[in-house]
Amino acid sequence: MTKRIIHFINGALWSGTAANSGDVFNPATGELVGKVDFAAKAEVNAAVAAAKTAFESWSRQSLTKRVEVLFRFRELLNQNKTQLAAIITAEHGKVPADALGEVTRGQEVVEFACGIPHLLKGAYSEGVSTGIDVYSIRQPLGVVGIISPFNFPAMVPMWFFPIAIATGNTVVIKPSEKDPSAQLFIADLWKQAGLPDGVFNVIQGDKVAVDLLLSHPDVKSISFVGSTPIAKYIYETGTAHGKRVQALGGAKNHMLVLPDADLDLTADAAVNAGFGSAGERCMAISVVVAVEPVADELIKRITERMAKIKTGDGARNSDMGPLITSAHRDKVASFIAAGEKSGAKLVVDGRAVKPDATGNGYYLGPTLFDQVTPDMSIYQEEIFGPVLSIVRVNSYNDGLELINKHPYGNGTAIFTNDGGAAKKFQAEVEVGMIGINVPIPVPMAYYSFGGWKNSLFGDTHAHGMEGVNFFTRAKVITSRWLDPSHGGINLGFPTHN
Repeated sequence: MTKRIIHFINGALWSGTAANSGDVFNPATGELVGKVDFAAKAEVNAAVAAAKTAFESWSRQSLTKRVEVLFRFRELLNQNKTQLAAIITAEHGKVPADALGEVTRGQEVVEFACGIPHLLKGAYSEGVSTGIDVYSIRQPLGVVGIISPFNFPAMVPMWFFPIAIATGNTVVIKPSEKDPSAQLFIADLWKQAGLPDGVFNVIQGDKVAVDLLLSHPDVKSISFVGSTPIAKYIYETGTAHGKRVQALGGAKNHMLVLPDADLDLTADAAVNAGFGSAGERCMAISVVVAVEPVADELIKRITERMAKIKTGDGARNSDMGPLITSAHRDKVASFIAAGEKSGAKLVVDGRAVKPDATGNGYYLGPTLFDQVTPDMSIYQEEIFGPVLSIVRVNSYNDGLELINKHPYGNGTAIFTNDGGAAKKFQAEVEVGMIGINVPIPVPMAYYSFGGWKNSLFGDTHAHGMEGVNFFTRAKVITSRWLDPSHGGINLGFPTHN
């Protein structure tokens, strides 16, 4: 029997009828497991109205009271993270260990937000002029919108909403229609934690719901993570409607391997970063840039490790699960065909995989190409699947130039035992997040996540202090408590005496 997946508005599940809905599948089996209601104008307006009403009291709630709710939410999340991970596995397909890791990384932002009283401290300057003090404060925006991707249905929203709520905002979130249930589970945890009704709302839907959020006059900001074309659309549409927007786009992440690198460590890293979560990560390594003469030996070690990867469903202790939909699986497979046609050497073909699974899931095994060149589509485009490409270069400078020329600039890594080369790389590479012998350089929550170039639209990254600044507005107050002797008329321009 399929379940009905609905909205969560003003502290309760929304019981209205939906004109349109979408199918939710278990990617591991291909089974239809749910029907998700799609929000129309009435549902979006109801969610925004509830959030706007809740903002009046939540924004005035003391920092101490807000943090009490966050701490309770953090404890409930920790107690229930295995159940949340199971929901992710059932609708996204990633194996349980990967799903649990996603929840854990999201929880780090919750813990960061628990320190919001310290993070919201302003500055104070006494006596900037005779009898005059100046100080700054930060205040919440109001109703904020979050539009979430399918690949991290729990973690990516948690990059945003803990900080938004901690700083006094109220939230309307639209999860991906492909795996929508995780945010309903999280909404229930917020309810148990004592978050007032209307502070956290979930609307399900497709582009209709997105456009309604982008144009709604009472939504003050939009946070988005997804593909670059959609990120650009979100940014342009949201800003055209006067909203503050952070839109994180796609990626093509390179790993530069120097001849002095530890090749066993490098091969492990390339396989883990290339094929974890079936490559459906914006921080996945999809290109290994091998500085000769290491390519042949590195490929040998990578293929040895690929042969040990177990592809299958989450019930069978597999290493790698399915892709999110059959259409996406077929799209990734078409990239493999295009790579072959363009002349790249197909070392390992994931289309031949025999998964350890029942049913008709959307599987594609780990795939490795050698002799990839920058003119090929498998190099130029974000594949978002388990496809790893080897590009051979003759020098560090050639590798650096290759990375810097790519239109994406999300994440990159260098593998080397040369500290000087690593420092040179971090200074010269035009990418937002850099790993030194670390393949997936996702920063901790107290730093900020985001790339450069076509990997980010807007100038604000996720979480960390940039996240705090995004969800608040600054005020600077100049104050004087008058002494009667300071009165009188003076039409001259005020100066600091």
